[in-house]
Amino acid sequence: MSKALLKHINLPKDLRQLKQDDLPQLAKELREFIINIVATKEGHLGASLGVVELTIALHYVYNTPEDLLIWDVGHQAYGHKILTGRKAIFETNRQLGGISGFPKRSESDHDAFGVGHSSTSISAALGMAIASHLKGEDKHHIAVIGDASIASGMAFEGLNHAGVTDANLLVILNDNAIGIDPSVGALKQYLTNVKKGTQKQDNIFEALNFNYSGPIDGHDLPLIISELKRLKTIKGPKFLHVITTKGKGLKQAEIDQVKYHAPGKFDAKTGDLPKKSDLKLAPKFQDVFGETIVELALKNKDIIGITPAMPTGSSLKHMMEIIPDRAFDVGIAEQHAVTLAAGMATQGLIPFCNIYSTFLQRAYDQVIHDVALQNLPVVFCLDRAGLVGEDGATHHGVFDLAYLNCIPNLVIFAPRDAIALRNIMYTVQLGIDFPIAIRYPRGRGHLLDWKKPFEIIKFGKGITLKQGKKVAVLSVGTMAKVVKDAIEASDQQTNIGHYDMQFIKPLDKSLLHDVFLNYEAIITVEDGSIIGGFGSSVLAFANSNNYIQRILTLGISDTFIEHGTVTQLKALLQLDAKSIQKKIEDLLLTLNNS
Repeated sequence: MSKALLKHINLPKDLRQLKQDDLPQLAKELREFIINIVATKEGHLGASLGVVELTIALHYVYNTPEDLLIWDVGHQAYGHKILTGRKAIFETNRQLGGISGFPKRSESDHDAFGVGHSSTSISAALGMAIASHLKGEDKHHIAVIGDASIASGMAFEGLNHAGVTDANLLVILNDNAIGIDPSVGALKQYLTNVKKGTQKQDNIFEALNFNYSGPIDGHDLPLIISELKRLKTIKGPKFLHVITTKGKGLKQAEIDQVKYHAPGKFDAKTGDLPKKSDLKLAPKFQDVFGETIVELALKNKDIIGITPAMPTGSSLKHMMEIIPDRAFDVGIAEQHAVTLAAGMATQGLIPFCNIYSTFLQRAYDQVIHDVALQNLPVVFCLDRAGLVGEDGATHHGVFDLAYLNCIPNLVIFAPRDAIALRNIMYTVQLGIDFPIAIRYPRGRGHLLDWKKPFEIIKFGKGITLKQGKKVAVLSVGTMAKVVKDAIEASDQQTNIGHYDMQFIKPLDKSLLHDVFLNYEAIITVEDGSIIGGFGSSVLAFANSNNYIQRILTLGISDTFIEHGTVTQLKALLQLDAKSIQKKIEDLLLTLNNS
């Protein structure tokens, strides 16, 4: 029996003491370590299993952290974290107070660049390489990027610039033909042809002035190490094409690569996922979107679905299967997705552009310049709005209300439940002459019986959920349920009114006037940035209309929110029902004593 190696490895300097013949054994142990912890603690599995050999080889050949290693996105960086001083605390990965699920500069000197959104590695590594050259430092700079990420515009921008420099840069393409969903587009076909040896055109990377090598087997440790050592001796920008299998080492993860990207809990020995419960659960908002757009599109031939590389996560996959000629996965290309939708809208189509809230940040100029400025009726469905949980600061969708609120022509709607999401989707496809953003959270709602007959929603109108006497609580989106629970737990219910404003923009000014004329104090509640968001708009309304009531704004404070469960984070931010109940009751006590 081979002696255990991983338990003696705490840092890359320990790894470099091993004989090269010992490294396959270390790879086996590292895979088992990742599988055993992710099986119980959850996280991103398949990507990290696929680069175990590459991770070991990089830290074995290069003098990290002096040589700078950047992982694109970071889904594949678990092995890297374990080998760079975080093995003992890896079980805290993605948990409240634990280590991040992505490389993070403040966490380790070995994390050269913080990553969470894709396609940044080449630009970052090139920036570091140019800096090293200017400072007279002799360092290596390595960017590991996947075949889905390298198809993004930003990655091409980085390659284009790097090709006219003499930067000491190595770009490693981790080619497994899948990101979160299977990779798409002409570049994918090009890479497939390269792997098959049928590519007839010039090598695209050589055309960009990179010294290209590969493709090589990314699970052959001696071969990878030999090639990395060779590449260390070559000057200028270099490109290594590595073929890997996502989920390598766990049979089910290799077979079902989409499901095992982040599978949740599973059996570490068999790889089996827990059996689904017979308990009937409320649907995820994503599935409400996915089922509703199909239902509508089957009747309305002008409806189009667009997603940038998230067909499964957004549930647009349903439309892609049933109406494939009107549903498009454009790859990791949020800017293109938005302007593609704009182009379609000019021709009378009704594009539903489904993008995660945090990723729409990447297409901000296109939202302003290509959509809102031209007042085109694009329907943005912003998935994962609000707090998303364990993926943390890079993925929380807490800025959309603020960054969209200032854009002219754009309407912003936040459904409080699945029925409202269905109804707003139904309403907009009847015909609008403005762009609209519909934002909803990750995960399940609370309604079991949600497939009601469609009803038209009146634009710019809020809803009175409960009338009260002293304090009015104005909520947007699914925070309505939290507020409802807070009010029902209070013995001051008769004094508390509750209003679902629905539209952050335009505000229902008629309803707001009614509220300010009938209540002594106002509380706004949103799962987004307080600065520039819904509460800020209510404050501005009150100021412009000379209302002098006490206004308390609850939401995300002026800080980046780390990782943890949504329940934990809401409690920390005092956005849970118990905290909101206390805020309401404290305000009522102040009013009674004044």
